[in-house]
Amino acid sequence: MELLFVFVISFCLGAIVRYSLPGRLSYGLLLLPAVSAAVTSTVWVVLLWLGFGFDGGWIWFLSLTAGVAAALVAALLLPQRRARSNAKMLALLSRG
Repeated sequence: MELLFVFVISFCLGAIVRYSLPGRLSYGLLLLPAVSAAVTSTVWVVLLWLGFGFDGGWIWFLSLTAGVAAALVAALLLPQRRARSNAKMLALLSRG
């Protein structure tokens, strides 16, 4: 049941990251929340396997921090990569 709570909280945090940073026109509406939720859920399960209790504070902190960090990295890297890709495609299409 706690995994569901973690998933929903991290999805909302990913949405906050999406609307906090510029460049959101370079990727889809649900990409950052999905990245955040996937990373957070994965880290949560790994930490449970390592022996962390679901009622402890560290498992919550570590998993949610990892999810937000992954969303931040994606939000910062994707617009630059998209701009380079679009410029390359424009050059390729306008050659001929």
